Amino acid sequence: MAVCLIILPGPDTAIATRNTLSLGKNGGFKTMLGTCCALLIHTIAAVVGLSAIIVKSALLFSIFKYAGAIYLVYIGIKSLWYMKERKIETGYAEDSAEQSANHHRPSSCFRQGFLTNLLNPKVALFFLTFLPQFLERGSDAFVQFSIMGLTYTVLTAVWFFFYVYLINQISFFMKRPATQRIMQGVTGVVLIGFGMKLALEKQN
Repeated sequence: MAVCLIILPGPDTAIATRNTLSLGKNGGFKTMLGTCCALLIHTIAAVVGLSAIIVKSALLFSIFKYAGAIYLVYIGIKSLWYMKERKIETGYAEDSAEQSANHHRPSSCFRQGFLTNLLNPKVALFFLTFLPQFLERGSDAFVQFSIMGLTYTVLTAVWFFFYVYLINQISFFMKRPATQRIMQGVTGVVLIGFGMKLALEKQN
């Protein structure tokens, strides 16, 4: 069930796709690393009870929800703006890949993957509603929760490793200027959609 949830397309997948197409495997793997680091923080937060406080507090839930929504919309608008810039270019220079790399610095990929996952309250809800169903009574809940959280993080890393590798393998087609504009546009719309969906998410 965890594997199905991991491979289900979401904001993390959209960010990883965008950065892989822009910067290749380097950008994709750094995005994956940021996502996994955020998952580890979610695991720690769930273990010590912080996630429960956030989920039960309407104010804290709303803060995380709107912060995550605003960030996703911001990244989506950046993608659409980049598509517009590429569209109005009069010609396609041979160093278009270099221009793309300058636009999406590798250092920002980790931050994007990290913040996209960390500011998503639905991840905290997952850790508090899904994983506890498999806790064994009479055993140390701290150890069990930690193991399940780490396992989920490792599975996420494995999936994104193959996903980024696959996207990078077909990049010879995906990195054509026309395809890049289309993908940036689609990704921008998807991220804005995820942001709006997150903003409308109810606490219950």
